[in-house]
Amino acid sequence: MLDIRFIRENAERVQTAATQKGYQVSIAQLLELDDSRRTLQRQVDELRQKRNEIAAKMKNGQPEKKLIDQGKQIKTELIELEEHLKKADTECIALIKAVPNVTADDVPLGGEADSVEVKRWGEQPTGAIDHLDYATKRGWVDFERGAKVAGAKFYYLKGDLALLENAVTQFALNFLITKGFTYMTVPHMVNSRTAEGAGFAPKGNVSDDQYFVEGEDLTLIGTAEMPLTGYHADDVIDEKKMPLYYVGYSPCYRKEAGTYGKHARGLFRVHQFNKLEMYIFCTPEQSLDMHEKILSLEEEIWQAIGIPYHVVNIAAGDLGAPAFKKYDIEYWSPVDGTYRELTSCSNCTDFQTHSLNIRVRRPDGSLDTAHSLNGTAVSLARSLVAILENCQTADGKLRVPEVLRPYMGNREEI
Repeated sequence: MLDIRFIRENAERVQTAATQKGYQVSIAQLLELDDSRRTLQRQVDELRQKRNEIAAKMKNGQPEKKLIDQGKQIKTELIELEEHLKKADTECIALIKAVPNVTADDVPLGGEADSVEVKRWGEQPTGAIDHLDYATKRGWVDFERGAKVAGAKFYYLKGDLALLENAVTQFALNFLITKGFTYMTVPHMVNSRTAEGAGFAPKGNVSDDQYFVEGEDLTLIGTAEMPLTGYHADDVIDEKKMPLYYVGYSPCYRKEAGTYGKHARGLFRVHQFNKLEMYIFCTPEQSLDMHEKILSLEEEIWQAIGIPYHVVNIAAGDLGAPAFKKYDIEYWSPVDGTYRELTSCSNCTDFQTHSLNIRVRRPDGSLDTAHSLNGTAVSLARSLVAILENCQTADGKLRVPEVLRPYMGNREEI
């Protein structure tokens, strides 16, 4: 969430960004409530000081009845005011949590259709067989048995396709390790503080996309971004150690709520998939460059695999609450003759780190809130879709991209 001081000092900008993102929030109402809360806080602080002064006077000998009466009166008033303050704090925090991050100046206005292409790589072939038909015919994927044991949009990967998923993972992981990233496996569940701090909907929210554990303060992660964000919660990190580069591997669990009408064929949109996620903690001065760095790494991965794509600067109305700016890489689908989402990377500035109290210590000893960024290295289900569609051969086999062959027994085709 945003710092209330930043909201107060940038009220018009925050309100404009929230409106452009499609969030129904009133910054004026929030600031009015915060004014009342601050007034209550001052009154409580003053009464506490008076209470302490009276307590000090009553230590020596028999206190006067006047002091005793004053102490009782202050106690009564303090109980009432503290209750009002507690309520105001709760209401204020709830409103602040509903305010999304501001956006960068070069973020396009509008909704999904208004996102802007900024780069294109590779050819645009046509005429491939749909990935689900192709993989099912080869005996590589089984949605029927997935539905039998877990429900719709769950699946089994089998044989060479499961091995290909592993090959993509190993290639991307080894690539990122050479770029200085620290590999991490992560918890598959997080508590509500971590989930909400990372910018995901709280339990019970009608828009939530997470699977929650009934009776416990836990949710299954929709991305390794969630536990990676929480890794440094309440930490103070020396500036000289930044930026910190992490890459986390995990399964991802998503209800895919609110995706009616979107492309959902086969492996493209499922309830469980594996993903390798990049994450960076850095100083505020570094975050713009770090965003471009993550994008360049994503591009290197997909150029090496040989999948045609374009890069899109996502419009404000399609940005999530934490994102200051977001790029998507969309692969070219020779089946549909269009580009479809493959990876994304977001600069969340201090939105997540402020929520989770992640700070950076400057050389002079002062403290600032750190910045955080995340980006998909490979989202395995969609990665397989892109490869299945773009690497088919004339005789019905699948060409294994050269960089993946060392992880596939050096086979050129499967």
